[in-house]
Amino acid sequence: MCGIAGLIDRYEDISQKQGIIANMSSQLGKRGPDQDGVYINQQQGVCLIHRRLIVIDPAGGIQPMSKKGRDLCTIVYNGELYNTEDLRGELLSVGYTFSGHSDTEVLLTAYLHWGEKCVDKLNGIFAFAIWDEENRRLFIARDKIGVKPLFYYEYKGGLIFASEIKAILANPIVKPQIDENGLNEIFFIGPGRTGGMGIFKGIRELLPGECGTYKNGALVCHKYFSVTAKPHTDSQEQTIEKTRFLLTDAIKRQLVADVPLCCFLSGGLDSSIISKVASDYYKENNKGQLTTYSVDYVDNAKYFVKSLFQPNSDNHYIKLMSEFIGSDHREVILDNNALYEALLPSVAARDLPAMVDVDSSLLLFCEAVKRDYTVALSGECADELFGGYPWYHNKDILFEQCFPWSRSLDIRRSVLKAGLLPRGEDYVLQRYSDTVNKTEKLSTDTPLEARMREMFMLNFNWFMQGLLDRKDRMSMYNGLEVRVPFCDYRLVEYAYNMPWSLKALDGREKGIIRTAMDGILPDEIVWRKKSPYPKTHNPIYFNLVCQGAKRVLQDKDSVLGNMLSEKGVMDIIENPEGISSPWYGQLMRAPQILAYIIQMDYWFKKYNVQVIGM
Repeated sequence: MCGIAGLIDRYEDISQKQGIIANMSSQLGKRGPDQDGVYINQQQGVCLIHRRLIVIDPAGGIQPMSKKGRDLCTIVYNGELYNTEDLRGELLSVGYTFSGHSDTEVLLTAYLHWGEKCVDKLNGIFAFAIWDEENRRLFIARDKIGVKPLFYYEYKGGLIFASEIKAILANPIVKPQIDENGLNEIFFIGPGRTGGMGIFKGIRELLPGECGTYKNGALVCHKYFSVTAKPHTDSQEQTIEKTRFLLTDAIKRQLVADVPLCCFLSGGLDSSIISKVASDYYKENNKGQLTTYSVDYVDNAKYFVKSLFQPNSDNHYIKLMSEFIGSDHREVILDNNALYEALLPSVAARDLPAMVDVDSSLLLFCEAVKRDYTVALSGECADELFGGYPWYHNKDILFEQCFPWSRSLDIRRSVLKAGLLPRGEDYVLQRYSDTVNKTEKLSTDTPLEARMREMFMLNFNWFMQGLLDRKDRMSMYNGLEVRVPFCDYRLVEYAYNMPWSLKALDGREKGIIRTAMDGILPDEIVWRKKSPYPKTHNPIYFNLVCQGAKRVLQDKDSVLGNMLSEKGVMDIIENPEGISSPWYGQLMRAPQILAYIIQMDYWFKKYNVQVIGM
C-alpha cells in the first residue's frame, strides 16, 4: 500500500512549485515510509507523487512507473490487485513483456492494452492515476467497493488529487473552509460522511467504482461499477457452496505478499473464518505458523457490562479459535490514558473527527502490529453485506425512514446552541432518501425483499464506508496494510441479490455464512451471537473525556466551543445513562459523544478551519 498525489496546472510553471510538491509528498509519508518518488513533466504542467510501502517486488515496483505501448504512460498507484497473475497471463498471451513481478506493472500494462476499460478487469483494492503524455490526459480510478481513498480539488486551469485530504490542503490554493453543508456533515451525519464529499469546501472524493478523465482543463467522472439487482437462481445448497467458495477464494487471493503477514482475530465469526483459511493455507504451502492479533483494554473484564450490541466479551472465543488453528496469538492491551491521548492523532490520520476511541484504539493496535508485520487481514464488512446488525432483524426498526444507526437526532441537536444549523434534520433526511430512491430493485421483489435491498445500500454506502475509511487511515498512519476479504466485489454482488430467507438462514444474522462454515469452525464460533469491536468500559476513560469536553466549553477562543450548548454537553457528563438513543449505532454513547466533541475542537484548531457562508 502507498500514498499517491499529483497536480496538473495548465497556466503556471510547475517547476516553480517544488516546495508545494515536497510538502504534499511529506504529508503522505506515513502511508509510504519505504520509498518516495516524483514524476514531473514541466512542458505539460504535470506532477505525479508517490510514497511507497513495500509489499510486493521491492526492486521491480518502484513508482512513479513509466511504460510505453502505443503511448508513453506513467502511473502512481495505491493498492493491491488480487488477480495479478490472471491479468499477467492474459497480457503475455498477446505479446506484452514484464521486467518485474509487481502488480503495478501489470496494472499499467493493462491500461496500455485496454485503456480506460482496464478497470472492468481488476479485482483488488486500489486508487491510481495514469498520465498519458501523447494524449495529454490523466486517468484516475478507485476500486469497486471503495477500500482505498482518493480525493481531488478542481480549480480553473488545474487539478489536485491525493490519497488523503491533508496532502491537498498542503497546496496553498486550497483553503480549509467549511460551509453549512460541511457543518451538517460533522454535526448531523458524522462520524459518517456523504460519499463524494471531502467536507472542506471544494474537496471531492472519487466514489467507489468511479473513474475519471482530466483533459483540456475539465474532469469528467463516471461510474464503471455499481451493485445491480439481478434474479438469484441458485438453490439453497448451491448458495451455501458458492458463498463458501467466494469467501475462501477471496481470502486465499489476499494472502500474497513479499513481507510478513498476519491476521486480526477477535473470536467473532468473520475474523475466525479468515484466520482459519489463512492458517490452512500456510500449512498447505509450508509457510510456517500464522500469527494472529487481538486487542483489549486494561481492566476491561472488571468493568464489562452486557448490552444488546455487546452480549459477551471476546477472550474465551479468541483462545478457543487460536488453539483450534494453532496460531501464534498475541494480545495487545491498551492503556486507557493512551487511548485518550490517541484521540488527537487519529483525527490527524483521518483529517476529520470520526469514530473517536474506536479509531484511536485501532490506531494504537496497528502501531503494535506494525512492529513485526507489514500486512494484515481483517474481517470488516460481513455485517453490512450479510445482515449482521440488530437493525436488520428488528421489525420495529426495519421500516423506519431514517438511518438505522442514528434513528434519533435529538442528542445531536441538544449539544448545539439554539438556532444553529436549522436545516440539519432535513439535510439528513435528504441524504437518506437519496440513497433509498437510487436503490435498484426487481419488480418481483416482495416489500420485505425491497426493503432489505434498501437496507443493504444504506449500510454499503454509509456505515460500511465509514468502517473502511477507519481501517485504511488508522492502519496506513502506521505503515500497515490491512486487507478486507469480505469486500471482494464478487461476494458483494452475490450478497446483494441473495434472498433474505437465505441470507438470514435459520433466522440468524449472517445465517448463510454460518451454515457455509458449519463443520469447518468450532460450533461455539459458528453460532456465537455477534459481538462488535471491543470498547473500553473503564471509568478512567470516561473521566478523561469529561474533563476534555469541559475544557472545550471553557475555551472562549474555541470556534467549536462557541457553537455548543453548555447545558446539552453538561447533561451528557452528569447523566451519561440518560441517553435514550445513541449518536451512532453501538459505537457512540456518552463517553464517545464527549470524545467526539474533543476531536471536533482539535480538528477546527489543527486545520485552522474557517466557517463560511453562515
